[in-house]
Amino acid sequence: MKTLLTFLFSFILAYLTTPLFRRMAVALNIMDLPNHRKIHKQATPLLGGVAIYLGFICALLFNFSVINWYLFLPLLIGATLLLITGIIDDIRGLSANSRLVVQLAVSFLIVFVANIHVDFLPKVWWKDIGEIIITIIWIIGVTNAFNYLDGLDGLATGSAVINLFCFSAILFRSNQYQLVILAVALMGACLGFLPYNLKKAKIFLGDAGSTLLGYIMAVLAVAGYWAVDNIVGITVPVLIMGVPIFDMVFTTVMRIKEKKISNIKEWLEYGAKDHFHHYLVDLGLSKFSAVLFIYAVTFSLGISAIMVSNDFSSEAYLSLAQAFLIFTIIAVLIVVGKRRRSGWGKD
Repeated sequence: MKTLLTFLFSFILAYLTTPLFRRMAVALNIMDLPNHRKIHKQATPLLGGVAIYLGFICALLFNFSVINWYLFLPLLIGATLLLITGIIDDIRGLSANSRLVVQLAVSFLIVFVANIHVDFLPKVWWKDIGEIIITIIWIIGVTNAFNYLDGLDGLATGSAVINLFCFSAILFRSNQYQLVILAVALMGACLGFLPYNLKKAKIFLGDAGSTLLGYIMAVLAVAGYWAVDNIVGITVPVLIMGVPIFDMVFTTVMRIKEKKISNIKEWLEYGAKDHFHHYLVDLGLSKFSAVLFIYAVTFSLGISAIMVSNDFSSEAYLSLAQAFLIFTIIAVLIVVGKRRRSGWGKD
């Protein structure tokens, strides 16, 4: 019952406050303007991420007496720092170095204050250093992956809802109620915001919202206990967030191959219509159909993750192979389509 009330509380609060933040964004001229790097055609208010943040935070405070603040307080501080940084970036822009410093800082909060990191490497002379480095890379990577994914109406928010539903199902089954509360609080807030963001969006997440979603889910993936077997434990969050991970990796590889980026600063700064969702539109899908297609892929991978979490490493290998095959086929279609549009495929 507490879980359901948490979900409803965050949903209702985000649903009711999103129009308020939309009006505030219009009044303060915090708008996402169309340009050659973006797919939308008219100026759209930002600050949608603030409504999600408010619904999420208040839902956690609703559970003040039962949640573990040793984890949640560093997470909330990190989320707040990312939100503020994102709002500033949405208003006047921030350098890649500034954003990277903040992302490192909020990752350190999780690793060194909350004392949470991945735990699957052998304990040798360097102790936890390797796992700490992997955790920091994971948090920064997923944080930016969701920012990458936020390119079509409802895409990042709806994908986050599916991801959080799958996380919640596994966490609930394994009695990890602290993290269930975290997941359903964010899921409810995302669903409350989604009607305003899906198909002809009235308001966008902004960098503040997309990085917030990525950060919280990256931490959730590390904090959760997914299986006894290490392979399964790694496979579950990778499958659930397979789409943003694929988009980030594929886009990065293509940009490096085409010599558009050569370092982390350029990786953070570079923006173009060369993401997974953009290519789906280029291949002939409508924007909404592309979003629905990605939802379907996300849900399919999430169901595989739920099944794999029963601790069968053989199933984990098969599910990873299946995901790899799916994304390989998609990548090949994208590359072939891109070459044909460039004239490389002509006789």
